[in-house]
Amino acid sequence: MRMRWIWINISISTVMAAAALALVLIALVVGKALAIADPPSRASTLDPKQATALESLNIPTSKDPCAEPSFHNATVCDSGKPFRHLIGLRLANCSSYTSLSFTALKSLWSLRSLSLLNCPVSPIRLPAELAASLTSFTCVNSFRRVSGVWLSQMQNLSDLTVSWVEIKASGPFVILAHMSKLRSLTISNANLSGSLPGHLHSNLTHLDFSNNRLKGSIPPSVTMLDSLQVLNLSSNSLAGPIPSSIADLISLQTLSLASNSFSGPIPDSLSALPALLHLDLSSNHLNGTIPNFISHMTSLKYLNLANNNLHGVLPFNHSFINRLQLFNVAGNSNLCFNHSLLPSNSKLGISPCDKYGMPLTPPSKDSSSDHSSDDDYDDTDDTSPHHNDHHHGPNKFVLGVAIALSSIVFLIVFLILCSKCCR
Repeated sequence: MRMRWIWINISISTVMAAAALALVLIALVVGKALAIADPPSRASTLDPKQATALESLNIPTSKDPCAEPSFHNATVCDSGKPFRHLIGLRLANCSSYTSLSFTALKSLWSLRSLSLLNCPVSPIRLPAELAASLTSFTCVNSFRRVSGVWLSQMQNLSDLTVSWVEIKASGPFVILAHMSKLRSLTISNANLSGSLPGHLHSNLTHLDFSNNRLKGSIPPSVTMLDSLQVLNLSSNSLAGPIPSSIADLISLQTLSLASNSFSGPIPDSLSALPALLHLDLSSNHLNGTIPNFISHMTSLKYLNLANNNLHGVLPFNHSFINRLQLFNVAGNSNLCFNHSLLPSNSKLGISPCDKYGMPLTPPSKDSSSDHSSDDDYDDTDDTSPHHNDHHHGPNKFVLGVAIALSSIVFLIVFLILCSKCCR
């Protein structure tokens, strides 16, 4: 009986121990599930001061801007504890009620990236702590007007984009002098005057000064940027020859110098840019012939040489032109194409060449071109009926004069006879 009692006690203890172990395992599983459902970063909230600053900007935000960005205004936060902080803010299509205050921006000291798209708010004083913190700044069709000095405060930028915003500065150097970390620079449609900077930091991979009022030539500081992949200086008032040192831009993929006043020939040194995809030299005063090496630039996809003073025979065949996404040589009146390389009906905006390599004059409605030109254009025989018209033209003229004179004589005789009859 005693042994049976002991065995019952042992069984009860075993069951209780097993139950306790099961409860511990259940607690662990439930705890892990809750941790997955509610990760630590979600438990953290935005710094109350920064949340208040966002509200003061009069921009629509969610209860948790870090987790649920609004449709127009994107926010990026760090994973700090106990509070998270904004590291990225994009304001787009701002309402008339949106306003930036110095106090609000001062609370957003942690921002690394700030973008304003279509936000015509007034520019304000930039807090020094925020200016030092920013590594990326984008301003498109916002602020209406800013000064170069105001932009120059952000000295730690690696990416600067200002477009469709008027910049008041004597030149780009005012903005860029101390931005030694800059990698991507776009200042376009900004009414920026002056000349290209004499010094640019070597980190640049993207340089875009398009649609401004810059004057002068391309300085050596530009052609020394051996990491540069994109160079866009289009639609300015730059002049002089395209420097041969442009070949030093060994990483260049896009070169656009369109709509300036560059003169001289297309430099042969461009052949040293094997990675070039996009070449736009249109609407300048370039002269000379088109170099043959361009047809061997196998990476090229976009070629625009329109509206220059180029002359001679186009050195491209049909297969080269067909593999390009865009090809334009129109507006070069002394440029022509060899119809043995290209079809005579090619719509290139230039004439075919005669046997001397000169452009053919398009035939008029009344008469065709010179016979030798016809031979060079479409290799037809000298059997055109217009040649007969040309030889018989003077005989028809003489016959017409004779008929007119005869009519006048007949009229005079008729009048004399009538006057005699009346007597």
